[in-house]
Amino acid sequence: MAPLAAVVSYAVPRGRYERHPLRTEIVHPLLIAAALALFVGCGLAFSPGRAAVAALFCAALVVVTAADLEYRVVPNRIVVPGSIAVLAAMTAVEPSPEWALGAVGASLFLLLAAFLHPKGMGMGDVKLAFLMGAALGRTVPVALAVAMVAALVPSLALLVRHGTAARKMGIPYAPFLALGSVVALFAGEPLLDAYLSRF
Repeated sequence: MAPLAAVVSYAVPRGRYERHPLRTEIVHPLLIAAALALFVGCGLAFSPGRAAVAALFCAALVVVTAADLEYRVVPNRIVVPGSIAVLAAMTAVEPSPEWALGAVGASLFLLLAAFLHPKGMGMGDVKLAFLMGAALGRTVPVALAVAMVAALVPSLALLVRHGTAARKMGIPYAPFLALGSVVALFAGEPLLDAYLSRF
């Protein structure tokens, strides 16, 4: 069994979730390649302590993306311990309430979205938002914004193809949150500063 498949198999309890059709022989190698590129990027972009935490965060994002694509679930076995580890590590590496505030703020934001539109947002996404906030701090709004804009593309495609019936169709949202997280991790500060400078 491939390494990513083995991790996803551990993260998602067998028999509890329906497996959706997925070309794992294509998707998994792409995700592994993305993970390796992200690990190298973390090492080049950050100090050693921050790089280690960023690499852990990226690894969690890759596994969560694979699980959501394959099973439509964000596994607790990844996001819960990942959130605790990342929050503790970021607070130790760069002591600040920023990481805890980011975690709580991001999760509350998606929790509100889940209450307003329960079919479009799951509690797994809310827990993933906590992990994102713990890793990204003040730049987590960039991640959430990028995720929402990116998710519009498949949503509009479904609407064009299926009309009003598309409202009952769900898409895995974790991959878009992961994409937004990567953008915010490496370019969040300049993007946020550029936005705030307009006001």
